[in-house]
Amino acid sequence: MAVPIRVSVSLYAYIRHPQYVAFIAMMFGFLLQWPTIPTLIMFPVLAWMYVRLAETEQEQMRAEFGDPYDSYASAVPAFIPHLGYGLGSTELPR
Repeated sequence: MAVPIRVSVSLYAYIRHPQYVAFIAMMFGFLLQWPTIPTLIMFPVLAWMYVRLAETEQEQMRAEFGDPYDSYASAVPAFIPHLGYGLGSTELPR
């Protein structure tokens, strides 16, 4: 049986993929620090790969958790948080 978990106090209450947002922000920082041809080429490639990975993970979460995940996904943006907005008390099965 699924046990509900709270997502209201972590980064996951504001965005669904904080680890990918952080990694893309770091890659952008590297691009600004070392604006070379390889970094110019690799940044959009890696960013696209992480967005695709996030989409794949979301499909797996929908298959595993169903409607509770759909409710969470409809309330919380994937990558860019709503300013001044928190999820509150959404529960997901573990």
